[in-house]
Amino acid sequence: MNTVILMGRVGADPEFKAFDSDGGGVTNFSLATNKKFKTKSGEKKEITHWHKIKAFGKLAKIIEQYVEKGSLISILGEIEYRSYDKDGVVTYITEINAKEMTMISSPNQGNDRPKGNEPANRSEPDDDLPF
Repeated sequence: MNTVILMGRVGADPEFKAFDSDGGGVTNFSLATNKKFKTKSGEKKEITHWHKIKAFGKLAKIIEQYVEKGSLISILGEIEYRSYDKDGVVTYITEINAKEMTMISSPNQGNDRPKGNEPANRSEPDDDLPF
C-alpha cells in the first residue's frame, strides 16, 4: 500500500497548468512539515521538510481556488518517484500525488479578504494544533 498523510503549511500560492480546453490540468505546490524535538543535551530543535505536491482533475481546481501561501492543510496521497537523465546527469524526484485535501486554516482566517470567489463567511475549525 502506498499511502501518505501530511499536514503542514503551503509554501507558495499553488500553480495550475491546464492540459486541454476542457479544464483538465494539474496544480503544483510545496508543503512544509515540521518536526520538533529535544537533543540529548536538552536543546530544543525544529526541522522543516519540504514536499512537492501535485493534484489533478477536480482536486487541482479546488486547490487553485481555495489554497494559498500559508494555508494549513492536510493531504492524503501517494508517494511517487521518478527520474530523468539530462546530459548524463540523472536527477531523482520525489512527489506526493494528492488524492484528498482538507483545509484546516487559511492565512487570512478572520480576515474579510477571501481568495478569488471564496465565500467570506466560510466556517473553519479552530487552529489548536501544536504547529
